[in-house]
Amino acid sequence: MTLKSLTLMMASTLVLTACATTSPDLSDSTLDGRLGGELVSASDAGPFTQAQPDPMWWRLYDSPALDGLITDALENNNSLAQAEASLAQVRASLGEARSARLPSTELSAQGGYVEQPLSQGGYDGEQYGAGFSTSWQVDLFGRVRNAIRAARQDVVAAEAAHDAAAILVAGETARAWADYCAGTRLVSVGENNVALAEQSLDLTERLYDAGRGLRLDVVQAQSRLETSRAELPSLRASRDSAVFRLATLTGRTPSEMRAVIPACEAAPRLEGAIAIGDVSSLLARRPDVREAEARLAAASARVGVSVAQLYPSVTLGGSISSTAFDLGDVGDEDSLSISLGPLISWSFPNQSAARARMRQAEAGAQFALAGFDQTVLEALQETETALTVFAAERQRRQSLEVARDAAAEAARLARIRYQAGSESYIAVLDAERTLANAETALASSDAAAASSEVDVFMALGGRWTETGDQ
Repeated sequence: MTLKSLTLMMASTLVLTACATTSPDLSDSTLDGRLGGELVSASDAGPFTQAQPDPMWWRLYDSPALDGLITDALENNNSLAQAEASLAQVRASLGEARSARLPSTELSAQGGYVEQPLSQGGYDGEQYGAGFSTSWQVDLFGRVRNAIRAARQDVVAAEAAHDAAAILVAGETARAWADYCAGTRLVSVGENNVALAEQSLDLTERLYDAGRGLRLDVVQAQSRLETSRAELPSLRASRDSAVFRLATLTGRTPSEMRAVIPACEAAPRLEGAIAIGDVSSLLARRPDVREAEARLAAASARVGVSVAQLYPSVTLGGSISSTAFDLGDVGDEDSLSISLGPLISWSFPNQSAARARMRQAEAGAQFALAGFDQTVLEALQETETALTVFAAERQRRQSLEVARDAAAEAARLARIRYQAGSESYIAVLDAERTLANAETALASSDAAAASSEVDVFMALGGRWTETGDQ
């Protein structure tokens, strides 16, 4: 086969394969052109603004204790350290892929005893040799270029995954702190309920001893007291579990965390509207969307790698070697052997394996495209849900606060009337039980509101970093 006919065959194969191969990108997304504008929950008169959110959102609470805990977590969390190690591995793989652009070299040296038959000179004795070779693959069809592109996108995806891990660590640290603070408040409410129940029992016993009360009132007061006391162990256990979560998140043991955790009497709360931005900025911030986009780009690049395997591989190389029967003669002009030229290898016409790999790569790219669309939809779902739940919980808390104040006033009036003899103890018991339930519900709502705030900030992208050029 002449060089001209080989060139024509290669060109025709290139055209036919290029026509039969497609590599999906973001423009093939089923969501292309359907995204943008405001988030749905932002138009429902919720406590939100269209300003861009603060990436270091936990600072909005103006809590040095929370700032310190999240700083510790971002520095010492072991899951985040694993994500950093994974990112370092992927970056090293990019360096390996880039090395394919450079020539490869090899040095060799040998020595030993040889015995040659008479037909080859009849030599018995020592033989020495040394050599140097170099080769460089000509990237005519983009195999190396696309492999580097895929590796670069793998780095972008790993960076996004690292950002997602940082968001999770910061968010869960803030949630554990809020749960600890809310748990402290709930324990305090529970202890106050016990104190009120003890006062009620003391009052009913004194009235009963004075002949102004009933034995039934005393028994009911005792029942309420023990019921209130029974709630305290579980409240304290929930508070302590939040401390243990903070310990793991910040890389401490439980005993270490218990010794250094700051005091906190109530769950952190934000007043006013929360900046949430719009759909476009949300998707640009979300690390899971950025990761899915990078995975799609990497899969598309690997289609190019598989296509390049259909074409000849061209390598330019050369070598110099020297072989001598005496060590001192190695390198002499008479012992040198030099070669220089291209090496062309091609599996044509048996390309079944290469075409199968190409189909695998194309299917992988289609899989990544569908995964990107699904990730975008799930990101929107998560964000809209978090915004809706947060707005609802804030409204719920406002109503519970009004209910708690009304229950406190009703309990105060019931006690006054009971002491004056114009009201039965059952009315006092009902009023105090209502107040205790209202206090507990309000404290629980504070915890739920704080948790829903964390959900909002995590859904919005939380802590993120801009992906740098590789």
